[in-house]
Amino acid sequence: MAELQLPDDAPGTALFPEFESRIYDMFAAEVAGLTDAQLDFESDRWEWSGWSVRRNVSHVASGDFRWLLMRWGDVLFPEGLPDVGGLDSPDSHAGRRLTEDRYWAMDDILAALRGGLDLCVSVLSRETVGSLRSKEITTENTPQWRTFTLAHPTGTRTDAADESVCHMTLEATFRHRWFEHTTHLYNVQRLKRAQGLAAKVELPFEGYWALPRWDRSEP
Repeated sequence: MAELQLPDDAPGTALFPEFESRIYDMFAAEVAGLTDAQLDFESDRWEWSGWSVRRNVSHVASGDFRWLLMRWGDVLFPEGLPDVGGLDSPDSHAGRRLTEDRYWAMDDILAALRGGLDLCVSVLSRETVGSLRSKEITTENTPQWRTFTLAHPTGTRTDAADESVCHMTLEATFRHRWFEHTTHLYNVQRLKRAQGLAAKVELPFEGYWALPRWDRSEP
């Protein structure tokens, strides 16, 4: 994702057009026609194969809700969180996936993914480039997060007084979500290749899975 040179008053959707259709279309294309056995294939041979295709998609579907409602909720929705169409409360996602007894069929998971992306677009449409770059929250500066920040040219910084805390802008949050989607799509494609199946879409080589130390082992 190239860093766009946009004026501060440009709409947030101009900075992240991928959320309107591109992300959903890529996931839908990769899972189309897969059997339950193919969706649920897991292996202990590689670290990235511990989660199935189904669980990778469930994770990213849950993630947009978790980030915007749980982490950013007080900032983005000061008058109360929006109705998310009967989706489980985000604080129930302890496993960082949708609740599997309700969201197991791929059609249901894709519907939740579409709902999370619609939430992203609704936030982006009422923000500007300037507000995306000025609004900020804090998050835990874990070793994993310190690796993630290497992929962010702007919008993340370690707290000067406490290295366990990272400050993150709303722009960096949406960039993080884009990178999460593409990284888990890469895992989906590797899980398919491990089963002798071909990938359907071409992924941009950027973000987390493009970091020099990222595990890009292949079956």
